[in-house]
Amino acid sequence: MHTDREALFHHLWEDYRRVTPSADAIHRILGAEEGQRIVNDHIALRTFDLAPVCLDALAAHFTSLGYYAGGEYRFEAKKLYARHFEHPDPLAPKVFISELLTGQCSDRLQAIATRLVEQVEPASVQADHFLYSGRHWDLDYDTYQVLLEESEYAAWLAAWGYRANHFTVSINQLGQYDSVESINQLLKASGYRVNDAGGEVKGSPAELLEQSSTMADRVPVQFSDRTETIPSCFYEFARRYRDAAGTLYPGFVAASADKIFESTDARS
Repeated sequence: MHTDREALFHHLWEDYRRVTPSADAIHRILGAEEGQRIVNDHIALRTFDLAPVCLDALAAHFTSLGYYAGGEYRFEAKKLYARHFEHPDPLAPKVFISELLTGQCSDRLQAIATRLVEQVEPASVQADHFLYSGRHWDLDYDTYQVLLEESEYAAWLAAWGYRANHFTVSINQLGQYDSVESINQLLKASGYRVNDAGGEVKGSPAELLEQSSTMADRVPVQFSDRTETIPSCFYEFARRYRDAAGTLYPGFVAASADKIFESTDARS
């Protein structure tokens, strides 16, 4: 496992931007063209609730770097459980890790997930590069489609494996843009599609967190039997508010996160 937090996030970013060209372009618009200081609010990772790749196994890569568990979240309709992790350094990116509760899924999905995870070498899960190592199993396109019928989350995870599902620009750290609405206007003016599930702005000042995101890029993926273009990853934007004690809210809002998940929806 990494002993250097910055190195881990650098590798996660480099892997993410290779399959998310829009993030590179938006980063360039905000940074190089407009001179904004871009700070990453958080990343998100997806997994199955199966050994050796369950949520806790992924979290160990961060707890070994000083991260500690924050809130926990349940997404009943999507059959997901999640936790977020924070670091004592307030500017360190937060980490949101979710897992599919396979036991709540159909027998067919459970069988596929088990077959995929059985191909993961247990020792590889502890390797430095595991969190940006991609897919560890063979997957044909028809199996991807079977998963997609029941769970977009499962299909995405099966196709993409282990990598950051998204990075998140902290609007609090931007100078020129101080609202989610202004970022969304910039995105749309630049030709990017904003996730409008539940509204373009998810959350509210009253909930101490507002978020928005692009819809995932669509890029070619090599399946075992063919190459197909499917959704990859997306870019998120978050503005956090201070609570009554003056502390910047560090957590997440389940209802908002539920809609953010839909940024990778293959049918949208």
